[in-house]
Amino acid sequence: MTPAIPTRPEKARTQALHVFTLLHICIVALGLTSLALPSDAAVGRRPVHSHRDPFRDYIASLWPLAEQRGVSRPTFYAAFAGVSFDPKVVAMTEAQPEFVRPIWDYVASAVSPDRIERGRAKANAVRVWLAKAKEAYGVDETVILGVWGLETDFGDDVGSNSVIRALATLAYIGFRGDYFRDELLSALVIIEHGDIPPAVMLGSWAGAMGQTQFMPSSYLAFAVDFEGHGRRDIWKSEADAIGSTANYLAKHGWTKGLPWGFEVALPPHFVLTDADSTSPAPFSSFAARGVKRADGSLWPAKGEGRLMILSGLKGPVFLVTSNFEVIKAYNNSTAYALSVAVLGDAVEGGLGVIAPWPTEDRPLTAVQIQTLQAKLKKMGYNVGEIDGKIGDALRSAVRGYQERNGLAPDGYADLALFNRVSAAR
Repeated sequence: MTPAIPTRPEKARTQALHVFTLLHICIVALGLTSLALPSDAAVGRRPVHSHRDPFRDYIASLWPLAEQRGVSRPTFYAAFAGVSFDPKVVAMTEAQPEFVRPIWDYVASAVSPDRIERGRAKANAVRVWLAKAKEAYGVDETVILGVWGLETDFGDDVGSNSVIRALATLAYIGFRGDYFRDELLSALVIIEHGDIPPAVMLGSWAGAMGQTQFMPSSYLAFAVDFEGHGRRDIWKSEADAIGSTANYLAKHGWTKGLPWGFEVALPPHFVLTDADSTSPAPFSSFAARGVKRADGSLWPAKGEGRLMILSGLKGPVFLVTSNFEVIKAYNNSTAYALSVAVLGDAVEGGLGVIAPWPTEDRPLTAVQIQTLQAKLKKMGYNVGEIDGKIGDALRSAVRGYQERNGLAPDGYADLALFNRVSAAR
């Protein structure tokens, strides 16, 4: 459910915005036909057959949609004053990674000693707000810290791109259909509410904003005025960033009192089944099979989870709960969610990942992963999109293949598994 939007700013602030707007109307009117844009070939999606400025024409075409969402004409003009097409944003949409990054490299980079140290200093400074967020939303402080640290290095790197310019560029080229057009309209609604003027609405190249890196629609739905200063400021207010992150996770189903999971140690000769990774079972059932927590601590009194094995049985093994899936609602990446969880735990004194990763293994290339996906799909397994990336769908398909062929179903797509599948007829 979307929280109620805060009341409009006081009359004086609204009048100030309109004065600011009037000063820009003349500039905007002159600028509509003076902007220099890339050629149609560079834009690649919208052929132009007139001498008019196609980017500004596109912006003008958004006015009826903005008006339908309650955006005033002064706000519309103010938001787009001086806004031009950004070819650097287009280049970011076309950037492709040159190699597939192993999970252990991702986690090591995300959970670096320097970041842990910065996180501990920041946690001590905002301890009161973390406690209030846990009380209000039931979300563990460790996970709030993990998200905050991974998204913006605890607020130190919120991005320097104009959100309006970035979203307008992505909407204009039709990247991901209407998604960025709708996010642009949501950004205009935020400006209309008076939470932030357009000039200081900064974020990533894709329009993710502030310390929480919310897209505008997420801001409207989940950002909160946790500090109580009359507006939702995820850019400058650490309290609002903490409260908004907690609210987001709570609204996506966080279970109070349940950990995200923990690293475990499997006993020798543990009989692994695909169900161990797909069907949650009580903690007590894993304990009865000889599974122990890797740090030697006691099992929680209640709860259930499933095994998550990312680098085979020779690497670290985790038991994750439904709250791990809630973290993935923030960013649907297993590597991201694990890094959030491990970083947050480490900031609050945890040991990090205990078992060694199999760093001697050579990761599959993107081409090899695509080949594996295609071969498994031909065999009848659901691999998801054939995209050259190792995700949950491919791990599930690998587990199915392994179990059917008498192998331990750990879901690890290593070179040996690749060679075996490739050789199969």
